[in-house]
Amino acid sequence: MTEEQMLAGSIKNNAAAQEALYNRFSPRMLGVCYRFAKNREDAEDMLQDGFIKVFTQLHQYRNEGALEGWIRRIVVHTCINILKKNKKFADSVDITHANSIHIKEDMIPSIMQAKQVVECIRLLPLGYRTVLNLYAIEGYSHKEIANMLEIEESTSRSQYTRAKAMLEDVLVKKKIIQKPRAKTSFGAAISPL
Repeated sequence: MTEEQMLAGSIKNNAAAQEALYNRFSPRMLGVCYRFAKNREDAEDMLQDGFIKVFTQLHQYRNEGALEGWIRRIVVHTCINILKKNKKFADSVDITHANSIHIKEDMIPSIMQAKQVVECIRLLPLGYRTVLNLYAIEGYSHKEIANMLEIEESTSRSQYTRAKAMLEDVLVKKKIIQKPRAKTSFGAAISPL
């Protein structure tokens, strides 16, 4: 079944078309949910809620951009709404990591497989994990994240910075990466004390 057939059939509440649409996009969307959830069961619940919204709002899709991107946006917003219902994000800032070493985003894919990255990200506190996912993976701006999570833009920025530092700590502790060497004022690397 083509994407157009799935879309047209799903809008008309055709069960076969809805099942085909769900089967085509749910594995990737489960991956999105898994990055926000504590465990697989929570991710599956988020996915289910997300697809309920997808099917109820499908008539609003205007063929502007990819259908997968439209579905992903709904699923991400569903995950955020579920998290907002269960936890306040402003309370999850951990100041102990504010001065930690920062990780470079471009280091992550070359270091390990995507599954390992997701597992390490899932170890972060909820606020950090959510902002890191929204900014670094989903591509939202800090202003958009602040609006979604009902926090200050500066809180989004600080949680992202702290999330990167904490992620680096996790990667170092799991011996996935070595602690980066510090640089002198002349740019030469030196070993940490």
